[in-house]
Amino acid sequence: MKRHRGASALTLLCAMAILAAPGLAGTAYAAPATPAAPAAPGAPAAPEPGAKSLEQVHKEIEALYRQAGTATDAYNLAVGEAKTQSDKIVEIAKQVVAGQERIATLKNRAGAAARAQYRSGGLPPGAQLALSNSPSMFLNGADRLRQGEKAASDTLSELSRTQSDLQQYAADASAHWQTLEANRVKQEKAKNEIQQKIKAAEELESKLQAEEKARLLQLEREEQYKAQTAWLSSGALKDINGTASEAGKKAIQYATAQIGKAYEWGAVGPSTYDCSGLTSQAWLAAGRPIPRTSQEQLRLLPKVAVKDMRPGDLIIYFDDASHVGMYIGDGAMVHAPRTGRNITIAGAGSMPIKAVVRPDA
Repeated sequence: MKRHRGASALTLLCAMAILAAPGLAGTAYAAPATPAAPAAPGAPAAPEPGAKSLEQVHKEIEALYRQAGTATDAYNLAVGEAKTQSDKIVEIAKQVVAGQERIATLKNRAGAAARAQYRSGGLPPGAQLALSNSPSMFLNGADRLRQGEKAASDTLSELSRTQSDLQQYAADASAHWQTLEANRVKQEKAKNEIQQKIKAAEELESKLQAEEKARLLQLEREEQYKAQTAWLSSGALKDINGTASEAGKKAIQYATAQIGKAYEWGAVGPSTYDCSGLTSQAWLAAGRPIPRTSQEQLRLLPKVAVKDMRPGDLIIYFDDASHVGMYIGDGAMVHAPRTGRNITIAGAGSMPIKAVVRPDA
C-alpha cells in the first residue's frame, strides 16, 4: 500500500506542476492560418508565417541534447580506455627499468667471473685441475668447475631472456601507445561533437522569449508526465516490490545527496556529474565499482526484468543506451538529466526504458 501511495503522490505532483504552469491551456505557437488581429499593447508578437512551433523547437533541442548524450558516452569510454592504456604503458616502463637493472647485474656477474679467471693466470679450469698435486683438491676443483660452468650458463641464459623480455616490452609499449593515441583521437572527436550539439541547442533556446522558455520547460515536464502516466497505467508498478540491498541503500543515499547539483558532461563529481558519472560514483561509494558509461553498464552488468526491479538498480534508457538513472522506489528514479538541468528525481517511466541492470546481483 505504501508503494502505491508513493506512486500516486509522484503522479499527483507531476500533474500539479503541469496544471500550475502559466499559459498551458490553449497556447499555440504554430503559424496562424489566417491573418491575426493586431496584438494588444505589451502582448507578445505573433509568430511569423512559416516559423517553427515551440513544440518543434522543443523536439529539436531535445534531439540535440540526446545526440550530445550519446557523444558523451563515447567520450567517457575513450577517456576510460585511454587511462587503461596509460596505466599499461607506465607498468611496462617499470618493467623495462627493472630489466635494464637486471642486465647490468648479470653483466657485472659475468665480468667478475672473467676477472677471477684472469687472476688465476688465465689457465682454463681443466688445465688447472690437471696440474693439481692433490686428489682432494682435484675433486673439489672439479665440483667447483661444474658449479662455475652452470653459473656461467645460467647467467648467459638469464641475460638472453632478459634482453628478449626488453624487446617484447618495447613492442607492447608501442602497441599500447598506438591504442592510446587512437583513443585520444576518438575522445577529441566526441568532445567536439558534444560541444557542437550543445552549442546548437543553446542557440535555439537563446532565440526564445522568457515566456517561451518557461513554456519550453513546461513542455518537457508535460512530456515526462505523459510517459510516466502511461507507464503506471500499464500496471508496471504493481509487480515491483523488491527491497534495496544494503549496498543499494548506500548507493541511493549517495545519489540522492547530489540532488540539485548541475549536470556536466564527462563529470564524475563531486560538484557536477553526467548521468553515468552519478550512477558509477554512487555505486563506488557503496563499495561496488561498476563501468563508467551507461552503455558499458548495460553490456557488463547483470540484467533483471522490470517487474523484478528493486531500489538501487540502474535503469538504462533509449535504444542507444545513452542515458541512465537509479531506481529509488515508488516508481521514481534519480538522475542527472542533461546540460542545463540539475540532478533531480523523476518518474522511472518518464523516458523509454531499454533495460534494468543490477550492480550487486
